[in-house]
Amino acid sequence: MDTPATSAAQIARSMHAMEMSQTETFDATEFRRALGSFATGVTIITTLDADGNKVGLTANSFNSVSLNPPLVLWSLAETSASLPAFRAATHWAVHVLAADQEPLSSRFAKRGVDKFAGLELDTGPDGIPLLRGCTARFECRTAFQYEGGDHVILVGQVLKFERAESAPLVYHSGRYAHATRRDDSLKPRSAYLAGSFNEDFLGYLLGRSHHQFFSKIRSHLDHEGLSDEEFYLLSTLTLKHDLSASELDAGMAGVLDDHSSSALQSLIGRGLAQTLDGSDGKAFELTLEGRACALRIISAAKAVESQLLERLGPGEGEVLKSLLNRLLSATDAGASALWQT
Repeated sequence: MDTPATSAAQIARSMHAMEMSQTETFDATEFRRALGSFATGVTIITTLDADGNKVGLTANSFNSVSLNPPLVLWSLAETSASLPAFRAATHWAVHVLAADQEPLSSRFAKRGVDKFAGLELDTGPDGIPLLRGCTARFECRTAFQYEGGDHVILVGQVLKFERAESAPLVYHSGRYAHATRRDDSLKPRSAYLAGSFNEDFLGYLLGRSHHQFFSKIRSHLDHEGLSDEEFYLLSTLTLKHDLSASELDAGMAGVLDDHSSSALQSLIGRGLAQTLDGSDGKAFELTLEGRACALRIISAAKAVESQLLERLGPGEGEVLKSLLNRLLSATDAGASALWQT
């Protein structure tokens, strides 16, 4: 355990030398942005203060130090209100957050709120609170602390750890990002005709995936006696209490187009939708029977979604949805109109 102590002294001497030789003044904002170009994971560090109160904060300064002995470190600003608690703590825990734990990260980044309210917790050494559902969790005993510029660097010896296969939450350039595993064994193949599609052509991937997804709910549509176009329109009418004719036309542009009117008249004729006289002219809404029908099919579709996302692996569904949302916003400027209040 002598090596880390020696390293701390060396770092302190080196930092003093750098302060003496520093001649260039950095733009603090640009320097922060440059540092932010390095993608990191997101962690929550927890401990207890001297009065036994739970303390926790979000940090992305976590890093490994040594495998033998098992040491990790993270840093905390000298201006942090939580610094006295971590200075005095004999134990603390590092939680590497999963892709679906962004709300938890945001909660622990705030001040003046009960960060632990409503959370199911485990208990670590010395009573420290442990969060659940993380990609990894490290229970640590304080080994060393030393000054690091405007931060305090805390080094801990790992006493116990756990890990899961979930995708991690990532932070890059000042915002949350996603990470997913690459399968290097999947090499895209090309068609025999030179210059034709290959296996990673976007249109092929989207089209075939859509076909496979829809094939698993089409039996439910057949049971309800609905065409694909009628289902699209039925599910669209669930987005708001009522939709004006202009809103519906905008939402169906590029999706149903000329088929929208016939599908709508079919739903009205079957008593699943009805017309209203709104302030902006004609509007449409689902009837009680239409709502019940829509919920039956959407429930079945969500069950299919759950099964498919489970095959991808924990957290990777969030990555897929995020990318598809970005693709949709880039290709269909009117897609968001239906969701606006």
